[in-house]
Amino acid sequence: MLPTAGMTECRAEVMPSATNGQRVLSYTLESHATTAFSIMNQLRSDRQLCDVTLCVRYDQLAPVEFVAHKVVLASASPVFRAMFTNGLKECGMEVVSIEGVHPKVMGRLVEFAYTSSISVGEKCVLHVMNGAVMYQMDSVVQACSQFLQEQLDPSNAIGIASFAEQIGCTALSQAAHEYICMHFKEVSEQEEFFSLSPCELVSLISRDELNVRCESEVFDACVSWVRCDPSGRRTFARPLLEAVRCHSLTPRFLQSQLQGFDWDASSKDYLSGIFQELTLHKPCRPRSLRSPRVPHRIYSVGGYLQQSLALTEAFCPETGDWMRLTDLPEPRSGLACCVVGGLLYAAGGRNNGPEGNTDSAAMDVYNPMTGAWRRCASMSVPRNRTGLGVIDQMIYAVGGSHGGVHHSSVERYDPERDTWQNMCPMSTRRIGVCVTVINRLLFAIGGFDGTHRLNTAECYTPEGDEWRSLSPMHTLRSGAGVCVLGSSIYVLGGYDGSQQLNSVECYDVQSDSWSFIEPMIHRRSALGVTTFCGRIYALGGYDGSTFLDSVECFDPDSGSWTEVSTMTSGRSGVGVAVTMETCPKRNCNNTRVLSHTLEKSQQTSDQTHTRTL
Repeated sequence: MLPTAGMTECRAEVMPSATNGQRVLSYTLESHATTAFSIMNQLRSDRQLCDVTLCVRYDQLAPVEFVAHKVVLASASPVFRAMFTNGLKECGMEVVSIEGVHPKVMGRLVEFAYTSSISVGEKCVLHVMNGAVMYQMDSVVQACSQFLQEQLDPSNAIGIASFAEQIGCTALSQAAHEYICMHFKEVSEQEEFFSLSPCELVSLISRDELNVRCESEVFDACVSWVRCDPSGRRTFARPLLEAVRCHSLTPRFLQSQLQGFDWDASSKDYLSGIFQELTLHKPCRPRSLRSPRVPHRIYSVGGYLQQSLALTEAFCPETGDWMRLTDLPEPRSGLACCVVGGLLYAAGGRNNGPEGNTDSAAMDVYNPMTGAWRRCASMSVPRNRTGLGVIDQMIYAVGGSHGGVHHSSVERYDPERDTWQNMCPMSTRRIGVCVTVINRLLFAIGGFDGTHRLNTAECYTPEGDEWRSLSPMHTLRSGAGVCVLGSSIYVLGGYDGSQQLNSVECYDVQSDSWSFIEPMIHRRSALGVTTFCGRIYALGGYDGSTFLDSVECFDPDSGSWTEVSTMTSGRSGVGVAVTMETCPKRNCNNTRVLSHTLEKSQQTSDQTHTRTL
């Protein structure tokens, strides 16, 4: 009888020969590589057949010796392979001196060469990774890198980023820098932040992808860094200020900083100049806004289809996908939306349903991080078909109607205090009004005054709390959409009293003049409009006979409109704004030990990796 031992762990095939027709046995023992290395590791433990001793010297520690087989070390490390095969002096040496690696690290790397497994606590992983880099043991480097990426937190991200750059680990360096940018505020409050050099800090805050709710967070971090060593760091204040997007700060904030900190003359002049530019409403500089690497979505809130809707959805222009989110607390159409500090605010509108019509004074806020709506303080009066604009983190609610009353009034909401304050009214009553902000100026365009559709426009200056008239549009429009792209205001569609419009007018702020651009594909009134990645998006609306579900996009480079998606249903009177996508819940893993296993085989290409944390 033929022996059967080990046959369950092998593959055997009998095949005809391609040359003479004789049958040939092809046999593979799957466990051979594992068994062979296990035997070699036992030989190492018994100091049998070993042909090299590594004498590891580190700092002031006594030398530590490790016996091994050159062929095993060469199979695991290109450095050892070159050392023992390329005619170097170590080829014939029985004792090889090793420096620059801690003995415990070398012991674990040698162990890995024989067993394909390594287990490292978080306190030692940096040392092991450094040793693995020195001896080009890439699988260990990758495992350590992944482990460190998963352990990133505000208190260690800067240190890990610095370490990764020192050893040339691009993946870890990139991950650490992305983490720092994504969690800048938390990182800036940690001890590591205050050890940054001036050049490192300037480089960090210059990044466009810095994720902050307000530029004041960057400003405050720089002030704290300077205050950590005023005498030694005050001279670096001006370069830091130039890296901060100071034009995104509010005049009130700048004024308080000028009064509350002992700036050097150059820095004080710089901040004073920006304060003057903001209060004079000069155009913002091109680098005034951050663009963090956080996925953003176009949010559609409420609307009307046979009755008012509570529907909240998010649209991804890159994929065309729609995501259903938490409904508004109550159905509303004719509402307006805006974003402050990453939070989505929805104000006013009307609950138009089978039981009757109710105009709303409500303000609700949606937090993408929690996926929940929260009720804020209500406006002083209900405002259906109102418009919202944001200046200095304050929300202005403009016009709208309550029953048969058409408002010219304006009120301002402070998100920090959750309070409303009445401001100077417009010169004209306006519902279905286009409201937007550019250069810290609030614009109210078109609308309906209760008798006539309007083509007039006016502009509000917050410093004087006053309105002034602008050049009128070429077309009467109520229920139009509005957005800012570049240095211009775009007004889209609307209703002129006889028909829905597809025409688009562009307002040049500097010349106070209007011009037509390419019209939309569809006629639309009560549509939603916003900008995303340098393009204009028009969503839904009413064309005179149908509630539209189409989404079309204007590309300023080509000057043309294209149909890009459809909404989940037709609707009009939606609130639209752009903010970060809703954050999914994440599972936290608190295990903080690296365990890496590499199943060896005779061919490098057949190696497989597993790692558990």
